[in-house]
Amino acid sequence: MSGRRSSPPPEPLGDPLVWNDAHLDSAPRFRVAGGEATVFSARGPGKNGANEDAAALIPCGPDRGVLAVADGLGGQPAGEEASGLALRQLGEAVQAAVRRGDEDLRPAILDGIEAANHEILERGTGSATTLVVAEIQGARLRAYHAGDSLLLVVGQRGRVKLQTVSHSPVGYALESGLLDEHEAMHHEHRHLISNLVGSPDMRIEVGSPIPLAARDSVLLASDGLTDNLHVVEIVDRVRRGPLALAAAELARESLRRMEEPQEGVPSKPDDLTFVLFRRAATRRGGRGST
Repeated sequence: MSGRRSSPPPEPLGDPLVWNDAHLDSAPRFRVAGGEATVFSARGPGKNGANEDAAALIPCGPDRGVLAVADGLGGQPAGEEASGLALRQLGEAVQAAVRRGDEDLRPAILDGIEAANHEILERGTGSATTLVVAEIQGARLRAYHAGDSLLLVVGQRGRVKLQTVSHSPVGYALESGLLDEHEAMHHEHRHLISNLVGSPDMRIEVGSPIPLAARDSVLLASDGLTDNLHVVEIVDRVRRGPLALAAAELARESLRRMEEPQEGVPSKPDDLTFVLFRRAATRRGGRGST
């Protein structure tokens, strides 16, 4: 008999949780939306100020929920306030819809983002935030985003089923084939963003619902992850194995690259936040996802 101890089961999630200006040493695990989610958030290495990223888990019932990541801009403390405000407005709008018994969460999510945009503008601090949201309804997922934070859905065999396009000149050039991933990651204008929550002309990109197979991995992340790991490296780490191990590897390698730059390897110190989610496997068994 092995002396290796199994990991404790994830905690059931009752009320919404928002991590704002967090600095986590590990990634806690929760049962939400008919699956398991883990969250990691930390200030960039050597940074003395606030973590301007934020993350949220919003349970909406046994097999549905909303996951979100925001990355604030505008300098401290304005960036931290913008990202936290966006997720709190989102949570309040979704909770209100659940209390009303609404089956369709799309209007509530859009209302929450619009309310956040209005309040950030009303404050007049010049701050703004990216925002990426995953709405999970049983075996379906819908993405919402503004900015360059990432939502990625990966099958067990490594097939990318969904990858959001960054709202930036470089992101559009990458999507159109004018740049490859290496050129985009090292482009001098990579961090120019053309769409943000907190902008007068903010727009919300809403994806079509896609099927979500059991054990598909869903990742939402700030650019602290995507500036330090190529997408193929992220996919390889999240597609299989225990969720906690995948999260630990993502955090460890991203932070290592921030702290130990090497020629030819991406490295950009920044706040790092991500949410990693998998639906529970069905009891019927059957083949894994592709």
